[in-house]
Amino acid sequence: MRTALALLAALLLSTSSVDAQSPSRSAYNGFDVSGALIPEQAIERGGPPRDGIPSIDRPKFVAAGEARLQPRDRVLGLAIGGIARAYPVRILNWHEVVNDRFGDVPVAITYCPLCGTGIAFDARLGDRVLVFGVSGLLYNSDVLLYDRGTESLWSQLKRQAVAGPLKGTPLQALPLEHTTWADWRARYPATAVLSTDTGFPRDYGRDPYEGYDRIQQLMFDVEHRDGRFPPKEWVLGIDVGGARKAYPFSALERALGGRPAGEVVDRVGGQAVTIRFDREHRTAQAFDAQRRPLAGVMAFWFAWVAFNPKTEVFVAN
Repeated sequence: MRTALALLAALLLSTSSVDAQSPSRSAYNGFDVSGALIPEQAIERGGPPRDGIPSIDRPKFVAAGEARLQPRDRVLGLAIGGIARAYPVRILNWHEVVNDRFGDVPVAITYCPLCGTGIAFDARLGDRVLVFGVSGLLYNSDVLLYDRGTESLWSQLKRQAVAGPLKGTPLQALPLEHTTWADWRARYPATAVLSTDTGFPRDYGRDPYEGYDRIQQLMFDVEHRDGRFPPKEWVLGIDVGGARKAYPFSALERALGGRPAGEVVDRVGGQAVTIRFDREHRTAQAFDAQRRPLAGVMAFWFAWVAFNPKTEVFVAN
């Protein structure tokens, strides 16, 4: 697996802009991490430099019938105001960030292949619209984004700026789904699909992380480990009023008693939630008591618990 990531780094390597920086800034791809909200020693360089993994800033889309996807291909799906779009993971593996817009709503679609985490953020911050790039840095094996306006560093899974002028500022996550193309297209037949015409020469038919989800080893260190589940077990993690809970897919399967799909009613932070799980499409979503979707995140267990060491965990009765 290190060989695969080394190849990825070589393919994406571009001229670094940190040569004129001080040694301390050069160690972090030119970013100022002084006074960061996370331990400076826990910030790691992932391989490629800043923007070595290029974000997609002018995304193009094709109709569902023109998308060259297989039914089992994984996509991140987002629907806002009657607009539905699918972002194939085979493209996100190479870019990690898509700066997009749903009508008047600027949105950042983010994906970390090392943690399996796809999160969509409302990119508005007051009167400012944030445009994100890939810093080339990691914390707890998870991508650190940066905004091009202030060069603040943002933790995807913490959902906030952890260094720079906007340090401590939270981001609003949106209800993004991580599912198969067959599932998303069946529910949103008019969906648009992110095109492979990205402007970058990438082999979107090749997965640079192939096999990573099937091994127990991690590529980078994390500050907290928990052996209750295999590191790469899929979980749905949700945050309800500051109360965090993980729903391992193995526990959801037991709760459904062999049914291919169904719902589990639970309580988190004193509030009722419903978890919808689909074993065939390996996906789960969370809803509040009014059946409004919650901005949960599908993640590998190691990633969720690294950021939420005190998380509750769902146990099937």
